[in-house]
Amino acid sequence: MKKVFTSLLLTFSIAGVVSAQDIQNNPGSNHGNKFEQLGTILNTPNEQRTASGAPGAKYWQQRADYDIKCNLDEKNLKLTGTETITYFNNSPDPLDYIWLQLDENQHNNNDNANYQQSSTMPRGAGTITLDRAEKVTGDNGYGDKIESITDALGKSLPYVINKTMMRIDLPAALKPGQRMAFTVKWNYKISDRMSLGGRGGYEYFPGDGNYLFTMTQWYPRLCVYSDFQGWQNHQFTGRGEFALTFGNFKVQMTVPADHVIGATGECINYAAVLTPAQLARYNKAKTSAEPVEIVTLDEAKKRETAPSTATKTWVFQANNVRDFAWGSSRKFIWDGMGQNVEGKTVMCMSYYGKEAYALYRKFSTKLVAHTVKSYSSFTFPFPYPVAQSVEAANGMEYPMICFNYGRTEKDGTYSESTKNGMIGVIIHEVGHNFFPMIVNSDERQWTWMDEGLNSFVEYLTEELWDNKYPSKKGAAYTIVDYMKLPKNELEPIMTNSENIVRFGPNAYTKPATGLNILRETIMGRELFDYAFKEYARRWEFKHPTPADFFRTMEDASGESLDWFWRGWFYGTEPCDISLDSVKAAKADLNADMSKLMPARRPFTPKVDAPSVNGFDDISKIRNREDKKIKFYVDRDTAVHDFYYKYDRGLANVDTAKFSGMTKAAMPPQRSAAAEAFTDDDRTKYAGKYFYELNFSNKGGLVMPIIVEFTFADGTKSIDRIPAQIWRLNEKHVSKFYVEDKEVSSIKLDPMRETADIDESNNYWGKMPELSKFAIFKQKANAAAVRGQSSGVNPMQASGSK
Repeated sequence: MKKVFTSLLLTFSIAGVVSAQDIQNNPGSNHGNKFEQLGTILNTPNEQRTASGAPGAKYWQQRADYDIKCNLDEKNLKLTGTETITYFNNSPDPLDYIWLQLDENQHNNNDNANYQQSSTMPRGAGTITLDRAEKVTGDNGYGDKIESITDALGKSLPYVINKTMMRIDLPAALKPGQRMAFTVKWNYKISDRMSLGGRGGYEYFPGDGNYLFTMTQWYPRLCVYSDFQGWQNHQFTGRGEFALTFGNFKVQMTVPADHVIGATGECINYAAVLTPAQLARYNKAKTSAEPVEIVTLDEAKKRETAPSTATKTWVFQANNVRDFAWGSSRKFIWDGMGQNVEGKTVMCMSYYGKEAYALYRKFSTKLVAHTVKSYSSFTFPFPYPVAQSVEAANGMEYPMICFNYGRTEKDGTYSESTKNGMIGVIIHEVGHNFFPMIVNSDERQWTWMDEGLNSFVEYLTEELWDNKYPSKKGAAYTIVDYMKLPKNELEPIMTNSENIVRFGPNAYTKPATGLNILRETIMGRELFDYAFKEYARRWEFKHPTPADFFRTMEDASGESLDWFWRGWFYGTEPCDISLDSVKAAKADLNADMSKLMPARRPFTPKVDAPSVNGFDDISKIRNREDKKIKFYVDRDTAVHDFYYKYDRGLANVDTAKFSGMTKAAMPPQRSAAAEAFTDDDRTKYAGKYFYELNFSNKGGLVMPIIVEFTFADGTKSIDRIPAQIWRLNEKHVSKFYVEDKEVSSIKLDPMRETADIDESNNYWGKMPELSKFAIFKQKANAAAVRGQSSGVNPMQASGSK
């Protein structure tokens, strides 16, 4: 084939119609839309929130202090409480009423938010599903039962309950600068969260007849009143989480005498509730380099067999927090260690039953310590004195405490997926201390501001734990399957929580992936890390909005990123950049197309293959090359287990003894085949090679174009073309190259950095054959506990524990 070099002349129009409401500011044109500034859709800067993304000179936020006394009645599965709330009106507005959240009403059949979804009749269903579907006419007994609300003088205050929200009407307006105190008495029936769902409640263990309580969203809580939306009193449906006000807490919890409590803040009466030996272990743990069992496995087992009928009261203090949660059980083993974070000791602790001992004892507290230290390096020093992980067969976060999963088989073994799932959920939930517990965004309105930002730093922290950890959020290629879905199954990241169809990819993975693309491909680590840390520092213990984040990232880096926010956060278009054609010019070139290397066969073991990503993304490679980074698993050999060796090919596994699920290896990555070029009539420069590459934006999302040239002598070079090349034509662009050597093949995005949904059009040359990727339909196991392995695992096959 004769390839003739021609020049390309781009013509364009600069005229367009700008609409303040429409994201597409120049509709109908091939330019002038995707690179328009966000000023037309962001809130107007003011004295509370500046155009730079920083809090303004007159920024304000409310405060609510809580003094709570409660009693956990294990026999009757009931919680009763009294709270005195002191509310500070720091706003410039007089308030005639205040709003509180009654989250437990989610479980009530009458007072829940009643956000329904379309449903159909299944072919069959379990009794729990049928019970949920059955219409209950009377009160099912769940939800907050308000006994009284009184002011500081004991006078009753009128109130109105609207589903999961309660309005208290004030006898006189609470003026700017004033405070008021009032007392709420309430009770509720504690729900079985394993069957009814929800974040709080109890789990019953029939094997030993004991309970594990996770007391979350358990008290009436102040809604946020803010400068940008007034009262945030959107109903709680169970998905969109919370907007909460900072304050100081003193909480007294009366529980069975043999229970152990982990809670937000610091316990101020350990001497009264612990044995002398336990108190001594706690004090030892503060300075220990290894986790110390404060309440031992043997002590927990003994308590399980002889429950106490007496009670004890634990007292906790927590300052400048937005919420308070606690876990309580006689099943708890409790360990801890101190972690130095920039000169301050943070007490890192874990609570778990014997069912999780082999996993949690080895990993949990060290993961807590690793997380607070790593997150601190990317944001600000962890300001609280405590960080805790509680194994409770779920995953949810609160200030200084979180609830996670990860249980072993009865023989103490576990699958690698169970281990990795536990590692990921502990890092994620502990990381939520930073987003949104401290950088306090509105989770109910913008889920991505806590889940997405947190998932991004979770990814960074997982990568610093072990370079072989199979992170599922962050690397660009992990979001491709979601991005290529039909448009009617997608919505922008900037969507209210209740209206998102595919919640996980939209609110967690896509924003995390976008931020990692910014860090690795668009801005570079140095610029990104500085700007991200500036955002965290500016909004520590404050209430940021998306505009504050977008503006700060640009303000602190000097990068214009409006095109990225528009495409990645406000749009649903995917990245699909096609290398449509290549024009070449050079005399005496031979047209010779070589065959590709055949694809290797997928590895199909009789037991699970090692859970490592089949493709090393750019973050893993750069982390290995960074001499300043030393991964946690390399620094602390105590966390090495069977799977550490298994992932590195050092474990002896009898693959013939057991049969389990097979996993095909990831398709190997290959450069495109070499293609020799034909003669060209003339060349302007003797010995030079001329190439014109023509690209089209088939997906719609503008992204950088990353071009890898493979030369005839086997060497490679990469050209990183910024996304701004699309600014004058968002559909088609070309790039002219002058090279000293002959190019044998060209490949776009060789490290899969841009989440391109169709790599088949990324090559110049013959397409490689794809290897097979096996997908198995999993059978649901209604009896399985989240985070617990099932079937035969490689650890059992090897005879290891």
